[in-house]
Amino acid sequence: MDGWMKMRYVKPLTLFQDLLKTNAAKHGRILGLDVGDKYVGLAVSDPENKIAMPLSVLLRKKFNIDMMAADFTSLISEFSLSGFVVGCPFDRQRPSPDAVQVKVFVDDLCKTKKLEGVSYTYWNECFTSKNVDLLLKPLTLHPVELKTMLDKFAAGYLDYVNRIGLNLKIEDEAANS
Repeated sequence: MDGWMKMRYVKPLTLFQDLLKTNAAKHGRILGLDVGDKYVGLAVSDPENKIAMPLSVLLRKKFNIDMMAADFTSLISEFSLSGFVVGCPFDRQRPSPDAVQVKVFVDDLCKTKKLEGVSYTYWNECFTSKNVDLLLKPLTLHPVELKTMLDKFAAGYLDYVNRIGLNLKIEDEAANS
C-alpha cells in the first residue's frame, strides 16, 4: 500500500471484532456508505451496533472530496465512529463497473489524508439495494428520498456480524461451561 493511504482496509468480520475489543466506554459505532453516481447515502449504527439508521445524503462531486472527508471527520467525532462499511455491488464475486466507482471513491478519500486510522471494509450490497429498489420503484419519490429509503433497508452487514457474534458467544460459553 502506498504511503498516502491513511485509511486501513480490513475484512468485514475483522472490523466488527476490532469494535468489540475496544473498551466499553469507547465502544464505537459504524458509518455505512452507499456510494452512487451523484450521492453518497450515510447510515449510522446505534451505540450497540445492532441496527442502522439513515443519517444524511451527501452530494458526490469529484471536486468536493476534501469537503466530504472533512464531513466524515466531524461525524467520527460526533458519533464516536470506529469504522466505515462501504456498500459495494459485486456480481458473483467479481467487481461490477459500479463497484469500480465505489473503490475509486474510497481511494480518493484515502488520498485526502484526513481520515488517518479509520478502518473500513466493503460489504456486498448487490442484492439488498436491488431488492429494495424494486419494492420502492412504484412510489414516486425524489431521488434523495429514494436513496435515504435504500440506506434504511441496506443494513445487511450489521445483521450478519451480529448473527456471527451471537454464534461465537454461544460457542464460547458452551466451551467454558
